[in-house]
This record gives sequence, structure tokens and C-alpha cells, in this order.
Amino acid sequence: MGFVWMVARRYLKTKRGHIFKFVITIISIGGVFVGVAALLVVLSVMNGFQKDLRDKILGVNAHIILLRFYNEPFGGYDTLMVKLKEMEEEIIGASPFVYSKVMVSHDSYVDGVVMRGVDLATLGEVSDIGQRVVLGSMELEGEGLPGAVMGVTLADRLRIFVGDTVTIALPFGVRRTPMGSIPRFARFVVKGLFDAGMYEYNASLVLIPLKPAQKLLGIGDKVTGIEIKIKDLYNAPVVAKKLEETIGFPYRTNDWVHLNRNLFAALKLEKTTMFIILTLIVLVAAFNIVSTLIMIVMEKTREIGILKSMGATPGMIAKIFIVEGLVIGIIGTVLGVIGGYTISWALAKYRFISIPGDVYFLDKLPVSMELWDFVIVGVCAVLISFLATVYPAIRAAKLDPVEAIRYE
Repeated sequence: MGFVWMVARRYLKTKRGHIFKFVITIISIGGVFVGVAALLVVLSVMNGFQKDLRDKILGVNAHIILLRFYNEPFGGYDTLMVKLKEMEEEIIGASPFVYSKVMVSHDSYVDGVVMRGVDLATLGEVSDIGQRVVLGSMELEGEGLPGAVMGVTLADRLRIFVGDTVTIALPFGVRRTPMGSIPRFARFVVKGLFDAGMYEYNASLVLIPLKPAQKLLGIGDKVTGIEIKIKDLYNAPVVAKKLEETIGFPYRTNDWVHLNRNLFAALKLEKTTMFIILTLIVLVAAFNIVSTLIMIVMEKTREIGILKSMGATPGMIAKIFIVEGLVIGIIGTVLGVIGGYTISWALAKYRFISIPGDVYFLDKLPVSMELWDFVIVGVCAVLISFLATVYPAIRAAKLDPVEAIRYE
């Protein structure tokens, strides 16, 4: 192997007057570098999207939601809460809630939003929305008007600040009075603003205490459903099915995997597609390696003939060009891995790329680097580089030494 490495290293060196070969070699290395770096950055961003979306969704929503068929409000939820907490080997927490679409008004500004009435005593067991309050607090109960918290985007749109009073009304619910039918409405004091990290929640979600929500909707002591948090979030479909079998009709469940499967399936498909497309960059670089080695074979025909006449076997000649191509591929791959890691690290640390939150759910480009992505991409790039050396190596090994040096 020492002889093979010595000759391969000599062929890689640039002699005076062979600057073109040097440029082609650099282009080959650069092609592998660009392909590997781009592939790793894109995979890291796609991983970040998947992880960030999952965390943001589960930061506001529970893993499983227990509902009644047709989403009808139901009573007796205290008994159901006791049953749920008995399944402590799987369930961490449970919290009742009320859900409805309403109109929120402040001065002359009005917007349609989602209102969620929550049990403040148990909300922390299933959601971390309280940790996402950036102004004010989650202290919604006390003297005077009940409190409310809303997303920062919604507050900006309605020109609302902490301490302002807002009116929440049901657009289709009416209350009969001596003066006629008027919409159901109630007034709340904005106690806090939260940033859930997702435009959808920041722009359309309002949280109020459970009792005022029930009173506003006129449903007495009933709730829309119960939010449930479990130990293994990826086991949500199995636990949800078990809950349906345990509690029975007329109750049903929804889990976060089922509710968001189209979104995560689209992200997975996009990640796979980008992997295939960007792998083509590495394949283009592999063709550059092929052309570089063929050019060296043509240039070194006489030297190959002399080596064979001195006893070099076809296998040794083939190994020379395989080693040469692998050196090009490995250098490009190592530089690509370093470049991909550096770019991904910079994107993750400084977050200097902003994206439209109303289109992509998130307002910053998320990045999550995974070791196996770097390993698989690196191995695949080296393997492609190796395959690119096969044809030039076979061609060099098949050269007839007599024909190679006949006219020398």
C-alpha cells in the first residue's frame, strides 16, 4: 500500500504547466463540499422545523383530548378526572376546558378569535402556556372583573396593553332581556400577553378562567373536554384508544399525532425530497471526479505503461486511482461536514434568518443537528466518491504496457 499511496500522492501534486488539472481537482473537491454542506444544513433545518413545531404545538395543547361525541358539553367531569388520575402509570395530568369561537373588541377594534376557558389549578399539569407569558401574569382570578391572557400578535392587532378591558361576545349566542334579544357578552381585564412561538396561537387565542367561560356560554357546570398529558408523547394514539375503551360511549378522544399527522407527514416528505435533490449535487461532483481521473489516466498513460513493465499489477494500478479519487472525495466530505456544522451552528445560535410566521407557523428559522444525519451523509458522500473511481481505475488497469510505451 505504501507504493500505491506514494504514486497516488505524486499524481495529485500539481506540476508547472498543469494548472488546468489542479483547477479541475479543486472543482471536484468544491462540488463534494457544497453538496455535503448544503445537504446537512437543509436536514438540520428540517429537523428543527419538526422539533420546534412539535414543542410549540404541545406547549399550548395537551397530548390527548377527551371529548363527547359532536363536541357537546358534558357534566360530571370531576368523576372522569378521578378515573384519569387513577391511570397514573401512563397519565401525568388532566385539566378540564371550555372551547368556543368568539368576538373580542377593544375600543373600535374587533376580531374573531378562539376562546379557551381553563382551570387555572390544573392547567400547569398539561400545558406550559403560563411559562410563555412575556408581559403581565397568569393571575386571572381575584377582585373585580375576571382576567384574560392573549397572544402578542392579537394584542398588537387590537391595540391592547396589559390592564386594558376587553369585551368578549358570542356572535351567534343571544340572551333574552326585557329590551329584546342581545348577544351574550362579558368584560375581562387583560392580565397578560403570551408568546407561544407560533403565529397561529399568538394571533387567535384568548385564555380566560373556566367559571366565567361557562357562564358566558350558558352551559352551567359543563365543559367541552378534558386535556390529558401522558408520560410518552409518542404513545398518545395507543393511550387514547385505551381511554376510549375504558370510559366508553358517548366519549371519544383526539390525540396530537392524529390531529397534526398531515403537517408532520408533509414535513417528512419535504425532508426526503430535499435529501434526494441535494444528493444530486454530490453526484455532479462525482462526475467531476470521474473526469479528473480519466484526464489523469490519459496524461499518465506512458507512466502507467512503465509501471506495468516494471512489475506493477493491474490491481496495484487500479488502487492508485481509487486512492486518488477517494482522497478528493474525503477532503470534500470533511470540509462539507465542517462547513455544514458551522453554518447550522451559526443559524441556531444567532437566528439571523427571519421567516413570515403567518406562512410557516414559526417566525425564526429553527435548526436541530442530529449526529446520525452527519454520519449517514458523510458515509454516502465517500461511497459515491468511491463509485466514481471505479471506471477510471478499471480503464487504467486494462492499459497494455506495450501499447502505452510503443511510441516513447
